Amino acid sequence: MRPDRHRLTRELPVLRRHRTRCLLLALPAAALVVAQAVLLAGIVADGFAGRTVTPAPLIALGAVMAGRALLTRLRDLLARRAAADAKRALRDRLTTALERTPASRLAAGRHGETATLLTRGLDGLDPYVTGYLPTAAATAVIPAAVIGWLTWTDWTSALVVVLTLPLIPVFGALVGAHTARRTARQWRLLARLGGHFLDVVAGLPTLRAFGREGHQARVLAETADAHRRATLRTLRVAFLSSLVLETVATLSVAMVAVPVGLRLLGGGTDLATALTVLLLAPEAYVPLRAAAGAFHESAEGVAVAERVFAVLDAVPPRRDGARRLPVPVPDARTAPLRLDRVTVRHPGRTAPALDGVTLTVRPGERVALVGPSGAGKSTLLSVLAGLVIPAGGRVGIGGTDLADLDPDAWRAQVALVPQRPHLFAASVADNIRIGRPGATDDEVRAAARAAHADGFVAELPYGYDTVLGERGAGLSTGQAGRIALARAFLKDAPVLLLDEPTAHLDPVSEAVVTRAVVALTRGRTTVMAVHRTSLLPHADRIVRVRGGAVEEAPVEEAPVVAASAVAASFEGPPVEAVEGPVSR
Repeated sequence: MRPDRHRLTRELPVLRRHRTRCLLLALPAAALVVAQAVLLAGIVADGFAGRTVTPAPLIALGAVMAGRALLTRLRDLLARRAAADAKRALRDRLTTALERTPASRLAAGRHGETATLLTRGLDGLDPYVTGYLPTAAATAVIPAAVIGWLTWTDWTSALVVVLTLPLIPVFGALVGAHTARRTARQWRLLARLGGHFLDVVAGLPTLRAFGREGHQARVLAETADAHRRATLRTLRVAFLSSLVLETVATLSVAMVAVPVGLRLLGGGTDLATALTVLLLAPEAYVPLRAAAGAFHESAEGVAVAERVFAVLDAVPPRRDGARRLPVPVPDARTAPLRLDRVTVRHPGRTAPALDGVTLTVRPGERVALVGPSGAGKSTLLSVLAGLVIPAGGRVGIGGTDLADLDPDAWRAQVALVPQRPHLFAASVADNIRIGRPGATDDEVRAAARAAHADGFVAELPYGYDTVLGERGAGLSTGQAGRIALARAFLKDAPVLLLDEPTAHLDPVSEAVVTRAVVALTRGRTTVMAVHRTSLLPHADRIVRVRGGAVEEAPVEEAPVVAASAVAASFEGPPVEAVEGPVSR
């Protein structure tokens, strides 16, 4: 697909304003170009004629040259400011789009490529904003002004300029099409290199465990070498383009200069006119040569912009903000949650993750979801959290469709504890404080005690100030789960979503987490996906999820149904059924 350079200016008002400013600055710049040539030609002609050169022309020439320098400086300053504003606007739009992108699509993407796009990638827009747009504006004004003055001064020279001027954009376009393809490939290799490098760093312990770090080092070296070769090929084309354009411009100027020189020798024109033509003719080609060079330099930025717009276009449109209603805190505690024929499809899969699911969760009710892995339990929780947009059906609270609510306002009333919580490279206190950023240290410690996390935190080198490694390196799975529970305690949201909080835990850790979960769910509307039976006695209702469909078990049969569903998740003999009535 051919890059659309004009979409940047259509999408970003700051670039439209920048283009307008460049056009306005190009008008006095064109006038100064003509004035400089006329003044300089007159001064030189007077000198050769033996006439005394008065200070006035020299002062005027100095003022014109100073004016051109000031305009160039002003244009560069405005261009750098516009480039910074444009990159900031695109980064804001991109991060907003990523926030609105369904969690499943984000998880399927390569985070390294996204990081490269947000940092190194968008920096490639600088040549487009600071080089291409200003020179394009100058191309629209300065050649026309030069040709107009030449027509009045020497129409034959103006005719030669008019006939040769189109050669530069023609040759520039021929080379530019090749450059665009080369640059697009160079950017793809850079994004691939960044994404693969991040994946390798994140999975280095696993690679070492299987003795594959050497192979991945070779893969990285090959990818880096491919990017190096692509960059050199792109530079080779750019240098070739420069040579072609310089040659065309030089020959074009020569076609103007030779006839003027012959006419000057033959007495057909005077020295001042001939010098004016010789000084102005190159100025007609300068903006076009500069624009062609800037075109090649900005090719990477345009390729990056195309990728940014592809990400923005892939985000589902948000409904009219005027229809969004704030979620009142009492509603979340008193209104039921309802899924009505909800269907969810993941990209690249034929079978739906959820197929026409209908489920109602009453206020304060604790519902346990059981079923084999891949049945759709996590997807159902993500739908309730507003992280996954259903392909069909309706998700509501108290009769209000979640699609009509502000997602941030709804998520403020929801606490989600995922199966694999993400811990950041920050202190333990800051990781817990994600639940409520404004919480005090005492509130953070109280939440950790409620989640039974205070014991192991006290044993860390700096307690709550201990900085964790990437993805919580330094903590076990059970400890990371208790940090996630502490976040939920700190948030104190009326709706609680738990995704297998006791998975992958030893019996002692499972018992500790179970006690914390029971305390956390008390008085809250809770939906929890479970694989083990320790939490089932504390559920009010058990729902079996299988093949994207749900089936509610009668209360008296719930323990047996739950045990059989949980057993289906494992190989080997089934676990024993939970005995006794389902307890609150």
